[in-house]
Amino acid sequence: MNFIFISPHFPHTYWEFCRRLRQNGVTVLGIADAPFDSLQPELREALTEYYRVDSLEDYGQVYRAVAYFAFHYGRIDWIESNNEYWLEQDARLRTDFNITTGIRSDRIRSIKEKSEMKKIYERADIPTARQIRAAEGQERVSAFAAEVGYPLIAKPDVGVGASGTHKLHDDEELRRFFAEVPDSVNYVIEEFISGEICSYDAVVGAQGQPLFESMTVWPPSIMDIVNKRLDLSYYVAPEMPDELRRLGRRTVEAFAVRSRFVHLEFFRSRRGFIALEVNMRPAGGYTPDMINFAHSTDVYQIWADMVAFDERRTAEGEQFYCVFASQRDIYKYVHTHEEILSRYAGSIVMCERMPDLFSAAMGQQMYTAKLRTMEAVNDFVAYVHAKIES
Repeated sequence: MNFIFISPHFPHTYWEFCRRLRQNGVTVLGIADAPFDSLQPELREALTEYYRVDSLEDYGQVYRAVAYFAFHYGRIDWIESNNEYWLEQDARLRTDFNITTGIRSDRIRSIKEKSEMKKIYERADIPTARQIRAAEGQERVSAFAAEVGYPLIAKPDVGVGASGTHKLHDDEELRRFFAEVPDSVNYVIEEFISGEICSYDAVVGAQGQPLFESMTVWPPSIMDIVNKRLDLSYYVAPEMPDELRRLGRRTVEAFAVRSRFVHLEFFRSRRGFIALEVNMRPAGGYTPDMINFAHSTDVYQIWADMVAFDERRTAEGEQFYCVFASQRDIYKYVHTHEEILSRYAGSIVMCERMPDLFSAAMGQQMYTAKLRTMEAVNDFVAYVHAKIES
């Protein structure tokens, strides 16, 4: 089996995917714009060959890299990045090289555009926030606001995370949004749902069957965390509510998900679980590692076994909460780095500086711990986030 991994060096833990593939006997071929010598040693060892392009944004260069691998290794069986940013390019490459093991260009709109996702949710009778496209005009959006009430959330129809998101509290802010946001026509406007975000994270097989399932609980608004520079915490839970499992599986079916790692987001509100959006890739940052710690398993191996064998060969062990809490350099905290490491010496499983690309949402210094109770999770977050008031 020939597998081309696009941008295998970022996030830097993605060498884990490549290593597991290699261990399963897969020929792993990497394409990225980083010098080979800058790749982590573990990644270099996992790759059969690496092709450097000047820019992954240049489709012609990436196309020629895939063609080179096809000429030298034969038919390409998989092309994947597991990265939101490259999903559309991945699909185009699969289409151009007639690769059938992933999403192709004819289906990319349904997983990239929030307005298209909404149609699929509604056809499948999955509860979801009411929405209108800003392109329908200010008058229609004002009528929508009168129907559902303020606040409203305005976000790019195609976008990742909280980038470009606005919270609109009244008619005047809505008017300013249309007047001042240059790309407002390409936004969607949604009713505001109060509640935390719970993600259904799963590895899905070739027939749409879930090979692995997990729940991560996120803060209600990443937008507020970024814009207000708040501290971040979130956790992977040891168990998943039956309702979320049911809706997650129904979403997988509705979107015809096959052979993928998925990250499906839902609000947990007083009305129950309400669909937010689908992401056809693993959860970001270090969440795959947190899932491993929470479930005493190896989701990198589960994913690689899905690719190579379309089955699960890795079991789960003891169940825990795995919690992430970070600090920002702009604040002074009550407890020092050394005090945190000492107090939670037997529980901390990851501790490092965050990459600059993640720091706006996730802070600069992260601490991740494996704990047994929700009370311990709350105590850990409170200890890490306790600030010296200025």
